[in-house]
Amino acid sequence: MQNNSSFENQLNRRAFLSQSGVGIGAAALASLMGDGASAAEISAAGVSASQFGGLPGLPHHLPKAKRVIFLCMAGGPSHLETFDYKPKLAEMDGKPMPESFTTGQPIAQLQGQQLKCLGPLTKFKQYGENGQTISDYLPWHGKMADDLCIIKSMVTEQINHDPAHTFMNTGSAVSGRPSMGSWVNYGLGSESENLPGFVVMSSVGGRNPQPIASRQWSAGFLPSRFQGVEFNSSGDPVHYVRNPQGVSRAQQQHLIETVRGLDQHRNQTVHNPEIDTRIAAYEMAFKMQMSVPELMDVSDEPQHVLDMYGATPGDGSYASNCLLARRLAERGVRFIHLYHRGWDHHGGLEKYMDICCGLTDKPTWALLTDLKQRGMLEDTLIIWGGEFGRTPMFQGKGGAGRDHHIKGFSMWMAGGGIKGGITHGNTDELGYSSVENVVHVRDLHATMLHQLGIRHDRFRVKFQGLDLGLTGVEETHVIKDIIA
Repeated sequence: MQNNSSFENQLNRRAFLSQSGVGIGAAALASLMGDGASAAEISAAGVSASQFGGLPGLPHHLPKAKRVIFLCMAGGPSHLETFDYKPKLAEMDGKPMPESFTTGQPIAQLQGQQLKCLGPLTKFKQYGENGQTISDYLPWHGKMADDLCIIKSMVTEQINHDPAHTFMNTGSAVSGRPSMGSWVNYGLGSESENLPGFVVMSSVGGRNPQPIASRQWSAGFLPSRFQGVEFNSSGDPVHYVRNPQGVSRAQQQHLIETVRGLDQHRNQTVHNPEIDTRIAAYEMAFKMQMSVPELMDVSDEPQHVLDMYGATPGDGSYASNCLLARRLAERGVRFIHLYHRGWDHHGGLEKYMDICCGLTDKPTWALLTDLKQRGMLEDTLIIWGGEFGRTPMFQGKGGAGRDHHIKGFSMWMAGGGIKGGITHGNTDELGYSSVENVVHVRDLHATMLHQLGIRHDRFRVKFQGLDLGLTGVEETHVIKDIIA
């Protein structure tokens, strides 16, 4: 039988190990502080993460962006009908795809089929001072060409929707890793006291809307209070946000305080960080009972703003979600992730591009323009794109379409210290492979973190004996050429 001293030593050791997984990572970050700005300079600038519930020692350098709005066109929009015009592909329309491009390359649904080139199904024009190439499907994008940095050389590693979303959102194809919004929320905290630091909304319209699992905004092995909170696009924005009938706000507050006291008493014994998370969740839920209805009540928005977005409050549309994204940004939410599901165009490409672009083009312009008019674009980083692109080869399911493609596709960034009116990178003459200034998904993540003041290679947490971060351990680069 163990003596009391031995038992207490083992108990203390277990308690230390159970609490130190995240704490060691935070201590390491604090010790590595000092990249480009002193702690005093960062404090003077009012951007110290610790004052917002983030990690001590962050940001590593003075940030150019305070928040991120990620506009995910879920399903994979075709770069060949949006930003990447290929005259050679138009010339080869209907002809066999040269085997030199496709031999040994990953293909999703076109395996074993005769591969034929499919030329662009729309026209392109040049917009803005630098002649940004944008398709006729996106006329409102043309109006903001001077604010966009269009990246034409994206590559990813997963060719099917769910793992590709997982990779885009977490930097890994392994389920259970923290999402990028959770990483940002964990590191920098939130400037909002009454709303979650990471909010997710989705809309539907187009062909074959793929489901989006809630694990795409999971906190993974980070404390669960940093996970994304999904707001419903119609009806009650958050389940059970209203008090039950017959329960007053004072009664609800008394209940929260009682539960918090019980949890705190229990945690004096077990020291479980998830109990702290539960306490924080109860308190945030109580605050949201006041803040969320106010957020969703857009009666204070002038009619010309509603018209600019094309928003009808409560209709669950992408347009209404874009307006809410601006309202969330104004209220200090750190990471806002909008999904529009409907871009999986294996067939009927012309029809469904019309639908998807009709639903998203103008509201995206409205969001960027609204932020710009309010002086918020300069410190708001907007990212637009899907989980992958589409093939230069024809796929016919209900009219001409394109298959999934990971070797080359387009995304764009704007605001938050990113150069506007430029194009970065390029694909080959048929739009198959990225060949110039290739940008991996991890490079995109590293650049996003950099604009938020975070060194991606220093942003790590110990988990199961490994140093894990959003950008993994592979060679990753900040895209310095696109930073203003």
